Amino acid sequence: MGAQEEMTTSIAGLDGRRMEGMYAGLLVVGVALPFSRFVPWLLDHGVDVGRFFDDLFANRIGGFFGLDVFVAAGTLLVLATVDRELRPRQRWLVAGGSLLGASVGLPLYLLIRERNRRRAA
Repeated sequence: MGAQEEMTTSIAGLDGRRMEGMYAGLLVVGVALPFSRFVPWLLDHGVDVGRFFDDLFANRIGGFFGLDVFVAAGTLLVLATVDRELRPRQRWLVAGGSLLGASVGLPLYLLIRERNRRRAA
């Protein structure tokens, strides 16, 4: 078993295809759940950036989650630009997903990386 193959099977003993399925499922959840809250807000208020930040930071717990997501998404943006396992188009895709939120960018990054590793094996 090669080093890359070991890496793909090392997480919970799952093979590459199962990992891809898990990451794809997490990507769907990462899009559906946050956007199920955001889209109704957007329909009610339109593109009002000031109102968005006022509502996001209306209390400390909201501010905690907002800042956590911003830091995680920023980290994913950096990761997407420096990870040489990804092709340039894939880097742009992960960067774009990260701008939608960490719950989109991270599973997308892991899904693409797993597919690349499985195809290389």
